[in-house]
Amino acid sequence: METASLLKKYNVAAPRYTSYPTVPYWDNENFNVIDWQKIVAQTYSDYKKEGISLYIHLPFCESLCTYCGCNTRITKNHKVEQPYIDALLKEWKMYVAILGQTPKIKELHLGGGTPTFFSAENLEVLISVILQNAELTKDAELSFEAHPANTTSEHLKILNNLGFTRLSLGIQDFDSKVQFLINRFQTPEQVAKVTTEAREIGYISINFDLIYGLPGQTLSGLSETIKETILMKPDRIAFYSYAHVPWLKPGQRHYTEKDIPIGDEKFALYQMGRHLLAEAGYEDVGMDHFALQSDALFRALTEQKLHRNFMGYTNQHTHLLIGLGVSSISDGWTAFAQNPKTVEGYLDKIERGVLPIEKGHLLTDEDLEIRKHILNIMCREQTNYHDGIPDQVQARLKPLLADQLITVDEKEIKITTRGKSFLRNVCMAFDEKLWLKQPQTQLFSSSV
Repeated sequence: METASLLKKYNVAAPRYTSYPTVPYWDNENFNVIDWQKIVAQTYSDYKKEGISLYIHLPFCESLCTYCGCNTRITKNHKVEQPYIDALLKEWKMYVAILGQTPKIKELHLGGGTPTFFSAENLEVLISVILQNAELTKDAELSFEAHPANTTSEHLKILNNLGFTRLSLGIQDFDSKVQFLINRFQTPEQVAKVTTEAREIGYISINFDLIYGLPGQTLSGLSETIKETILMKPDRIAFYSYAHVPWLKPGQRHYTEKDIPIGDEKFALYQMGRHLLAEAGYEDVGMDHFALQSDALFRALTEQKLHRNFMGYTNQHTHLLIGLGVSSISDGWTAFAQNPKTVEGYLDKIERGVLPIEKGHLLTDEDLEIRKHILNIMCREQTNYHDGIPDQVQARLKPLLADQLITVDEKEIKITTRGKSFLRNVCMAFDEKLWLKQPQTQLFSSSV
């Protein structure tokens, strides 16, 4: 079957599998905050030599990018910065108390929202105080997401002085028509300036986010965007599918379905983009992610050290991820927990001096086993069942095997070169909760 036909066949609503179980299938009734705190402490005790991952969600943006599916708060009032930073530091202090000792941080990431909405000085206060109650491991990696149009020299210098060496720039598309429809504006010149300056300061890995399937997007327009991107030679590129979910994100009603490339038109954008990236020397690391061979993400893939968590793919593996801030998700390996999704709900819990957890899930033995196989497929492109592949999984894999997306023997499942574009579909075969209770409404974006 030709690739275009396969894309059409397997273009179904599918989770991105940054966790298993996926958030809609969490069993919140059997979860409580006291158990969560015990799990955090125990997981850190068991794996403290490796350190923890720390994710900090900074939700504020000055304007709404209408394509965006992230948890954001739109405001031009920068007086919100200080109270929010104070809340983050109080939450961090709560977790330090739970851990019972000075934590070692292996990975720290600022996401959003727009982290560079915050002044460089306020970010310096935030990170400096966090590091007063922690120490960085020798191989620690610190990274942040940035809007090219508002990232200043001060942001780059101050964060680099604090240990940040990785930067992710949200580009999406350089086409002016697309930028108008999604209300996201930055020029190639602005991006090149930030990229060059970051490298001169000492950043060793720069990622560009690009999206295919945006309203108004054309083959010629996206081709020019990718060519402009390749000229700047970012170390990594995330090439995402636009997720059209207006029932969740009303801002996406700024345009209509008629503006959005679908079907063969969207598949062509995807195939063209992958081809141009491969031609330029970018290796397919995993779902949506490409990297030069010189980048740590590609080396992690070849050394089978690649990991996937709520921040996406990473070359750093920790068993404990703590998420600070509104809507952040934490991973204690045997449990997940999520903070309130509104700024008001988050701040209210912090002001009352309670750990700001809204819901969570305690993983069963079956959950942990399935999680292992999904992580293996996502990060190592293969997985092995010591006692043989369960019958129900084998049955779900049959169409994928027939289409040569995987190879299967008695115990092992491997992704083929053709199958790398269909990792989400392969993982669905293992997802017992999804098969046990099929969603009655669309919970997930389409896989292509």
